[in-house]
Amino acid sequence: MASTSRPNHIEEDDDVEEEVQHFDDFTLASSWERFISDIEATCRQWLADGPKNLVEKGAVAIEDSKNLFKVKYDLKNVTKSYCMEFYFQIDDNGSQRAGADNWNSSSHDLQLCFGVKDFLLIAPQSASGVLLDTPESSKLLSSVAIALSNCASLWPAFVPVHDPSRNAYIGIQNMGTVFTRRFEADRIGSQVPVKLMHLEGLYELFVSKFVYSGVDFSMHSFKVHFMMRLTYETFTSDEDDEISDMDEFMGDKSDTAEHHGSESRNKVHWDDDCPWSEWYSAEDPLRGFELVVTWADKTVESTLEMAELENASPHEAEKWILHPVLSPYLGEPSHGKRIDFSSQLLCLVDALDTSFTAQFMEDFVSVENSSSESLKTSVVIPPPTVLDRVIKDLFHAGSKLPNFTKGEHRLSRALKAAPLESLFTQFCLHSLWFGNCNIRAIAFLWVEFVREVRWCWEESQPLPKMPTDGSIDLSTCLIHQKLHLLSICIEKIREMNEEFVDCIGSDDSSDASVSMEENHKVDKRINRSSKADLQRKRDSSISEDTSNQLRFERKAESKNSVNQIRTDAFRRGSAGPVGTMMLLKSHQPLHAPFTQDPPLMTEDMHEERLQAVEAFGDSLNVPGQLEKDILLSDMSAFKAANPDAVFEDFIRWHSPGDWETSEPEAAEASAGSSTEGSKDKWPPHGRLSKRMSDLGNLWRKSWNDAPALTADDQKPLLDPNREGEKILHYLETVRPHQLLEQMVCTAFRGAADTLNQTNFGDMRQMTSKLEQLYLIIKSTLGVLQRNHVPDREQTVKDLRRLCVAFEHVEKLVTVAASLHRKFLDASRLAQVIFSDFYAVYVPMMGINSNDEDSKSSTEMELRRQEVGLRERQVVSNLFSPPSANQSWRKVLSMGNLLNGHEPILREIIFSTGDDVNNGIHYAAAADVAASGDRRGEEIETHRMYVSGTSNDLRVALSVTSCD
Repeated sequence: MASTSRPNHIEEDDDVEEEVQHFDDFTLASSWERFISDIEATCRQWLADGPKNLVEKGAVAIEDSKNLFKVKYDLKNVTKSYCMEFYFQIDDNGSQRAGADNWNSSSHDLQLCFGVKDFLLIAPQSASGVLLDTPESSKLLSSVAIALSNCASLWPAFVPVHDPSRNAYIGIQNMGTVFTRRFEADRIGSQVPVKLMHLEGLYELFVSKFVYSGVDFSMHSFKVHFMMRLTYETFTSDEDDEISDMDEFMGDKSDTAEHHGSESRNKVHWDDDCPWSEWYSAEDPLRGFELVVTWADKTVESTLEMAELENASPHEAEKWILHPVLSPYLGEPSHGKRIDFSSQLLCLVDALDTSFTAQFMEDFVSVENSSSESLKTSVVIPPPTVLDRVIKDLFHAGSKLPNFTKGEHRLSRALKAAPLESLFTQFCLHSLWFGNCNIRAIAFLWVEFVREVRWCWEESQPLPKMPTDGSIDLSTCLIHQKLHLLSICIEKIREMNEEFVDCIGSDDSSDASVSMEENHKVDKRINRSSKADLQRKRDSSISEDTSNQLRFERKAESKNSVNQIRTDAFRRGSAGPVGTMMLLKSHQPLHAPFTQDPPLMTEDMHEERLQAVEAFGDSLNVPGQLEKDILLSDMSAFKAANPDAVFEDFIRWHSPGDWETSEPEAAEASAGSSTEGSKDKWPPHGRLSKRMSDLGNLWRKSWNDAPALTADDQKPLLDPNREGEKILHYLETVRPHQLLEQMVCTAFRGAADTLNQTNFGDMRQMTSKLEQLYLIIKSTLGVLQRNHVPDREQTVKDLRRLCVAFEHVEKLVTVAASLHRKFLDASRLAQVIFSDFYAVYVPMMGINSNDEDSKSSTEMELRRQEVGLRERQVVSNLFSPPSANQSWRKVLSMGNLLNGHEPILREIIFSTGDDVNNGIHYAAAADVAASGDRRGEEIETHRMYVSGTSNDLRVALSVTSCD
């Protein structure tokens, strides 16, 4: 028995061993099971790596969120391919975030809908990216749940379902126990039921998810946690323009005319009072504002409470968050799309580059003589009506002299250009907008400008926007100096004409007698005043003398008074005595004459004089005819004021350095012989210098030839007729590149001074940036102040880069001005928003706006700013009450209006919880906090997120249950 049984037992062992060797693993028998295994392996790998390592391995950051990343893995099951994405959040230091905020603006859509943190999203790789088959979506979600359960992961998983426009999802989450959390989201894109437009209906919708359907909600109370966030948006400028057009279309002709005369005209553009509004209207850099108003967690028990919340004012909310919306043009290169100073200055630089191709400005006016074929086809010449309007604005806008220091920065005078309010600067600024600032349009305008200047000269009409007196400012450009001198010449001719007319219209004999009598009266008054002054000086010194000395001096004075009166009677053109100086021969007071002002000269006239001096040398003689004429004029006026003067007297007054005084070796002072001593000291000890005492000295020869004539009787040193014609000849024959060089300098300074007038409050960054702009302009335009541009091509490139820098500063100025205007009573908000924008925009200033890779406005997202309680009224005023058409276009179906504006988005979170120990089996959520006053831990059993408006409603529900 044992022997027979043993072989049988051995045979059975061999069969078992043979069966083990041919074992088949039926867990991987199907393709779907292999699909689950693939998901599980991928999830295990992500869990093992952790968030920090996933970021280092190349996890992609979500564009709208700073702390949200994702990794993805492609899956394939038989004939279908899927993409599994894992979303996770980490802090800046690399550690994983503890939880997600309910109202975090940077949260993912699924995080906001279901209140989750890290999650999986599996979608088919198809055109729609969603699953349209319900059994397939359920099977896919079950497979993911099995894989996550196998690897002990608590990540929720979501699958997109239905039509893509519905933005619907289903999801599941293993809670680590026998409890499971299920998710579902869907959207109604149109025809939202009226009941669901109001908070009462939404409250009842949520309660219906955990209460029997037969319960009357109005007769029972259900405690529900409630949070709400409302988003308001100001009307953009495009909407306002569209609405105003609709108002004009809807109204009849009479109403429209009346409307244009009142509301439409009274409604100002945002920059109407900004300094640049005279030249162009800038688009508001702040396209609008989004205001997010949040009600914190509240507990409501009935629909009546929900109705009260719907009628509550947004001012009762716990938190206001303001988000500025920037205009897209701030981050886009201009490429000629916008009209502002920088774009037009760039056109002026192009005109400068073209100006080197012709000899005269008239060559660009005539198309036949134009050297460039492009000028015949591409340039734009405005119609004559535009030209007339510009000339009228330049020459007939008013005769009031402007303030040349207006808008002037402390660095403005470092630029060799004309003041902002001067005639030439106004011409340059007008030329920026005349025919798109092409060279031919500038030539047309310049020719007409010079023609109008000549008319003012020939008709002796004052030159507008130019002073009629004063000295020539050599720090300005040459054309401004010429126009200033021409204005002075016109004024002198006007004075000469008026005097001539007065002389013609009166009796010559009577006028002569009256004038002689008036001259004698004036001379007598001057002589009396000089005598009184001398008498007071003598009185002060006499007080220390004896009575005998006093009587002697009175006798001497009375003895000489007859001769002094006789001499004073012949003085003409005297400005009064010069201290105690006396004439050498007659011992009479030396009088200073009224002299002619030295002739005014522009910069090129000074250069001509210096060149003459260098050519003929500088000797003891007069270096030029102009200096000789001035000297003769001064000598003639001195002789008229001092008839008894000699050449030495003139030298003592006019050139004290050429009169050498010599003191006596010993001075014997005696109280009893003071009178004799004074006689011995006269004439004063002194002599002419060596150069004045040489034989053949031209000064002495000029003195002998000079007649005794007052300044009024002399020939004017400045011949206004001759100088005026020379100036007009210069303006008519100026080289095009010389004109354009001065125009570029003046236009840049005028545009910068205009921006400098902008009121942007106490924004120090803007003040510093404007100062930097002036320094850049000064360094770049320095090459244009020379007589010859060394490298034309490089100069044009530098000027174009300067236009780019000007564009950036101009954008900063408009943003600062817009913020300052909108937040006059909330300066903190204006400064905080501008500082945020400045930090985002300044790094872009180094990028050329003409480059294709320059940043777009989407990358210029500003941070959201919390609004203080005292600042809420200012922010509320940004939402101006809507007009009738605005209210008609946007049907008001929801409550919580802000100045008549309904929220563009309403977001609500309903939630309710239950105690684990009360016998109801609900699973605990990961972020539930324990409460000390409860018997156990409360869990969130139901959560519903509602988002939308009256025309759009989206609902996301999560339910925790025991399966």
